[in-house]
Amino acid sequence: MDKLAERITAVQERITTAATRVGRDPAEITLVAVTKTWPPDTHMAAYAAGLRHFGENRAEELAEKRPYLESHLGVNSGITWHLIGTLQSRKTALAAAHADVFHALDRLKIAHRLARDLAANGRAANGRAANGRAANGRATNPHFTLPVFLEVNVSGEETKSGFDCTRWEEVEGQTAVLLAAAAEIINLPGLALAGLMTMAPWDAPPDAIRAVFRRTRQLATRLQTDLSLSAPLQLSMGMTDDFEIAIEEGATHVRVGRALFGERPYGD
Repeated sequence: MDKLAERITAVQERITTAATRVGRDPAEITLVAVTKTWPPDTHMAAYAAGLRHFGENRAEELAEKRPYLESHLGVNSGITWHLIGTLQSRKTALAAAHADVFHALDRLKIAHRLARDLAANGRAANGRAANGRAANGRATNPHFTLPVFLEVNVSGEETKSGFDCTRWEEVEGQTAVLLAAAAEIINLPGLALAGLMTMAPWDAPPDAIRAVFRRTRQLATRLQTDLSLSAPLQLSMGMTDDFEIAIEEGATHVRVGRALFGERPYGD
């Protein structure tokens, strides 16, 4: 970890270069440091080096790490916790209690369970919690909403999760399903539609990766228009091997792990 500060600087410089290349403000882009499987000491070091956005793949791992860091840094440390992995139904309560942003909403069932759990633990605007404390022990925020990204599968890879948008430009039914889901989520208490999330194919040529990101941006524009949204939808896309292409194609959030921390210590 002695090279962490150097790696953070290098990634931030790459973000700035990619954004400048297409006339974007680098400040528009949120670097989410993917800390899955790394121990809390890594988070502490990253925090000391200036990182404030951490991404966890598993709700149960997030539920362990967040209280640990809050016990050392306080609840007002400025950290934003991003849950970036697919969420199982039986773990929505953990996500509702500990996530500040959810990047991988791929089913309406999960959205409804999150809304229910947010109300139950007191974090949502319509929630009720005894003595002003949520189920996780933190003080309740009567104005809290959980920003969610709809995960879309644009690449067509069977291993990818998300709403099927592989041919959304040609198959109107695919777009209609996503539009209906987005419209329903907008009206769920405790949730806020932040944007779309996608992943590019592994080991694909740069042009193929770029096409996935560009088509996702175009899909977000379509949703924004059809839903009459006042603010542009955000785009969570790009990881260590392709975040510069993602930024050039409009990413607002890049999820970077290996370029910051090296190979993960405990595998996936």
